Amino acid sequence: MTVNSSQTAAQSPKRRRAVKAPTESSLFVNSVEKAFRVLAVFNHKHRKLSLSQIAQLSKLDISATQRFTFTLQHLGFLMKDEESKLYELSPRMLDLSHQYISSNDSVSRATPFLQQLAIETEETVNFSTLDNTEIVYLQRIVSRHVLTPEVIVGTRLPAYCTSSGLAMLAALPTAEAEAILDASELVPYTQHTIYDKPSILKRLADIRMKGYAHAENELYLGDISTAVAIVNSDNRPVGAINIAVALSRWKGPDDELRIASLLIEAGRAISSRE
Repeated sequence: MTVNSSQTAAQSPKRRRAVKAPTESSLFVNSVEKAFRVLAVFNHKHRKLSLSQIAQLSKLDISATQRFTFTLQHLGFLMKDEESKLYELSPRMLDLSHQYISSNDSVSRATPFLQQLAIETEETVNFSTLDNTEIVYLQRIVSRHVLTPEVIVGTRLPAYCTSSGLAMLAALPTAEAEAILDASELVPYTQHTIYDKPSILKRLADIRMKGYAHAENELYLGDISTAVAIVNSDNRPVGAINIAVALSRWKGPDDELRIASLLIEAGRAISSRE
C-alpha cells in the first residue's frame, strides 16, 4: 500500500526542541548573576549608593541586597562608609580588568606598535575589541592634543559610528555584521553620524575595498579617526587599532592617506603574529 507523504508527516511529526534561554538552564547560577547585578549599578552617575538605592537599581529586595552587599564588601569588591552607610566600588574591581588585559595576547602584541605609532604621529592611538554591538578600549596612548580625555581603558562606544567598530564590522561576514547592526540602537550622535542601516552596509563594503575605516565628527564633534582591523589566522577580527586626530590639527586627505598607510602596515604586522 502506498502511503501518502502527508499522512506520514502527520503520523511522524518532527519535534522541534524549544531553545531555552541561558537563565532557564539548570547550570545557570542565579546568585552569581545577582551579585554582578549589584556591582553593575555603580557608574559615573552612581558613585556612592545607599542600600535602598542599590536595591532599587538592581531590582532586588532589601534582604537580598543586604546579603549581596555584605558578601561583596567582605570579598573586597565593595567599600562601605560606616558614617554615611554608603557603598562604593573598591580598587579591587580593577583586578578583574588587569587579569583580562594582561592575559590578552592581542593587546601584548599590539602595544609596541601603538607606542611606535604614537611617537611617529604625536596623536592618540588606541587598541579596542568588539563586544556585541560596542567596542571596548583595551589600550590607549594619549597625546597632549587629545580631544576626549574622558575616554579611558574600559570605555564602551557604539561600533556602527566609530572607525574601530566599522573596521571590525567590515572584517566580519556580511550576515554577522548585519546581525550586529540589527541589534544596535542606531541613533545620530551628531549631525554627521551615519546611522541608517543601508548606508552603513554600503560603508562597510567601501572599507573592505580600501582596507581601512575613517570617521569624522560622528561621535564627537572635532574628532577625526582612522582605523584598521586586526585579524587572526582565520581572518576574523580580534581587535582594531586607530589613530584619533583633533580637527584643529587635521590637514585633510593628505593626513588620511598618511595615517591610513601607517595603520595598514602596523595592522598587517600585528595580524601576522595572531
